[in-house]
Amino acid sequence: MTTNPDLDSLLAQSRRRTRLGLWRRNASDWLLFLAGAGLILWGIVAGAQAMRYNWQWYRVPRYFWREIDGELIWGPLMRGLFVTLEITLWGALLAFAIGLAVALLRLSRSYAGHALATAYLEIIRNTPLLVQMYLFYFVLSPILGIERFWTGVLCLAVFEASFISEILRSGILSVPRSQWEAAASLGMRPYATYRKVVLPQAVPLMLPPLTSSLVNLTKSSAIVSTIAVFDLTNEGRTVIADTFMTFEIWLTVAAIYLVLTIGLSSVAAWLERRARRFADQN
Repeated sequence: MTTNPDLDSLLAQSRRRTRLGLWRRNASDWLLFLAGAGLILWGIVAGAQAMRYNWQWYRVPRYFWREIDGELIWGPLMRGLFVTLEITLWGALLAFAIGLAVALLRLSRSYAGHALATAYLEIIRNTPLLVQMYLFYFVLSPILGIERFWTGVLCLAVFEASFISEILRSGILSVPRSQWEAAASLGMRPYATYRKVVLPQAVPLMLPPLTSSLVNLTKSSAIVSTIAVFDLTNEGRTVIADTFMTFEIWLTVAAIYLVLTIGLSSVAAWLERRARRFADQN
């Protein structure tokens, strides 16, 4: 088999131009990122110098953990992180359950169910989360007799479920109608249709926005500090009140939230790739 030298040369030049374009684009992205990060860092340092702030980073590690007589003692920041993770876990599970129920109501042919789900979405999505937290804490919590931790979890779940429900509903509706009709023509039951036809196509589309909702839930969990739940934000505020290390503690808390959200996004990207490969194989 013979090859055309001119064609090979053109293909090689095209690949080189493509690699060069990608390198330039990545380099410009990194330069913009470094410039932005440098500007933020300069602003923090300049503000601290203007305030004659005394940096005390060496004192921060003890608020994560200490070892006393060979025993590991968790500090307030770690205890707050554990509470934040617990709130995120329970809030995500409840939000997904509520969101799924609302999505099914919106997709149902029941007029009452559709109207109830629509009213829920309009009320929750058009009122501030802080106001909802106070309503849950001062009104709903005494009625239900639940403690403030579960009050915060329930409020966050109800709020975030209003967005998750639309993500689930849009993902299901994104599957072409012909797929549903083909499944029905094969005599597949609704459960089998969802499991074998609809979800394999809808899940890869749902994962990116669902990840955004989970990240938003993690960040919004800081609002439970307003009802005296000692999460990461509230523990950080307590440490600042005791030590006056305002810059160090808030920057540390922000870094912890950043690590959490980036980790969640990375896991979701991996799951999305797995889901797409599974859908392609089937």
